[in-house]
Amino acid sequence: MTIPFEPTKSFCYRYARYELLDEIAKEPEAVSGTPFKMIEVAKRVIEKHLTATQLSEKIPAAEANRIDTIYGTLKFYVAFTAKHTPASPFVWLGNGGMFQLKSATPAAGVNIEQEIEAAELEADDDDETIEFDGWIYAFSFPVLIKAEATFPIKIGRTINDVEGRVAYQCKGSATFENPKILGKWQVKRNGAVESAVHSTLKSRGRWRENVPGTEWFDTTIAEIDAIVKFVTGSQG
Repeated sequence: MTIPFEPTKSFCYRYARYELLDEIAKEPEAVSGTPFKMIEVAKRVIEKHLTATQLSEKIPAAEANRIDTIYGTLKFYVAFTAKHTPASPFVWLGNGGMFQLKSATPAAGVNIEQEIEAAELEADDDDETIEFDGWIYAFSFPVLIKAEATFPIKIGRTINDVEGRVAYQCKGSATFENPKILGKWQVKRNGAVESAVHSTLKSRGRWRENVPGTEWFDTTIAEIDAIVKFVTGSQG
């Protein structure tokens, strides 16, 4: 371990990208050339180099009212950098956080802070974010909203600011309207909650399959709210 430990988000990102990925690539599961579950190997390597005290240290999350641990943040950044960075020695296979070793060429000119920001904005797309607390959100466009009927609503998740996430998603979209956030729910394990909400709506025939983008459903905020509360056991 050559990067000095410090309880910061920047350390977690740099350590995951520049040391942990290379070490994971030397582990038997990766060297075998067969698909393997990244998080299981990452946990073993992380725990080999950092103490329980270090891993349990708290760092501020993007949301002011939530705190993350070094351990959870490292696991997130391992999965994110393995999947997204050009220099990653792995190829992401999709379902269940499965990866496979590949050849890689180091990239130059990296802006750490920009990449950390991109990771947080794109956290919705990563399987490993299931361990993070965060938000379920729903938005639509004013032209689509109906008062007394179902209408197209996009349901997503984020570990960060909902308004920023929605603005990022709609950036460059082919619409002249600004999105309207219809609801947001703070939950634990937002990946699992989002999956449950999507599955429930799909089972009710609500999914809009043939539209640009994903996660759009013909539903209402009342229906989404009821599902979220049922899944989380919330009465609020």
